[in-house]
Amino acid sequence: MVRAAGLVSGVVSIVVACSISVAAQWPKHPDPSVPRDAQGRVRMDAPTPRTPDGKPDFSGVWQRANSGPPRGGGRGGREGQGGGAAGRGAAAAGQGGAGQAAAPAGQAAAGQAAAGQGGAAAAGGGRGRGQAAAPEAQDGVGNTQAGFGPVAGGVQLEPPIEGFPYDPSGPPVATFFEAGANIPGGLPYTPWAAELRKQRLALNARDNPDAMCMPMGFLQFHQQPQPRLIIQTPKMIVIEYEANYGIRHIYLDGRALPPQGEPQPWWYGYSVGRWDGDTLVVETNNLRGAEDGPYDGWLDVNGSPYSREAKFTERIRRLNYGHLQIDMTVEDPKAYTKPFTVRVDQRIVPEGELIEFICNENQQFRRKIKID
Repeated sequence: MVRAAGLVSGVVSIVVACSISVAAQWPKHPDPSVPRDAQGRVRMDAPTPRTPDGKPDFSGVWQRANSGPPRGGGRGGREGQGGGAAGRGAAAAGQGGAGQAAAPAGQAAAGQAAAGQGGAAAAGGGRGRGQAAAPEAQDGVGNTQAGFGPVAGGVQLEPPIEGFPYDPSGPPVATFFEAGANIPGGLPYTPWAAELRKQRLALNARDNPDAMCMPMGFLQFHQQPQPRLIIQTPKMIVIEYEANYGIRHIYLDGRALPPQGEPQPWWYGYSVGRWDGDTLVVETNNLRGAEDGPYDGWLDVNGSPYSREAKFTERIRRLNYGHLQIDMTVEDPKAYTKPFTVRVDQRIVPEGELIEFICNENQQFRRKIKID
């Protein structure tokens, strides 16, 4: 297990290093619609852009951003220990994940240096895009970028992105490794889900779809350090994720959500959206779940599962020009004893472009480098 984890860590470092852009694919193309001040600086706090029909316009390239200190007791370590000293102890032991203590500026925490040993944990490599450094959270659990600092060899797994102020009145903030990192007591697993997550962690999350070039779950896609492009039309929103070339369609044409269990399950399910004032409410069901295979039904890197019975409801708002906020509610009676809601924040990348991401090796990659 240790040897395999070490191999994964080394390979991930190579993959991430190769994914870092040394030069842009497209020459810089100025966008006159980007709001700027008299000095030419982008006004991230400018009013929300709107479409011709008056709806908030979500179009653009977005990257995940930290949204402040934690709520709750500090769960989310690689092994899912409780908060406080236990969570920090797990981080110090090198068990990667959101429970790691925040590193001093310019240095890597000891736990972060070993975090890349967890299968998919570092498969999402970011590229530097010139954003200001994100402020450190009070506790590494609350920092949604924890685990992506410099690792062995000096490879930065995620570009520093300016964060947003923490909103104590909002839902708990999800982290990349652990969806329930900031939920007091953690996610409300059923016995089935708790046992499956335990099995996944015992394998160092090596079957996470991110590491397998397979389609990921929405929350993991939202949390990916690689950017995503949103294309908005009156009848459909298309989200193109750079990571694993994920493409998602959200229908706005008035169609109803299909009955649960009726259509063929899809990796990205069936998504319909409606406007509630300036909030887009997106409902998704009929997804492939953990019952379908080892790479299906992953809510986060640590392996929190969802089943075929899952329904996701996202409330998406563009608070101003630079800030997109997503509150996701998960309802899945097979995996969780009650619904729960977590938050993800994203920051606009003005005049940004996606970089081509081809990931066709699938599960053969690990065999070729003799991990399996």
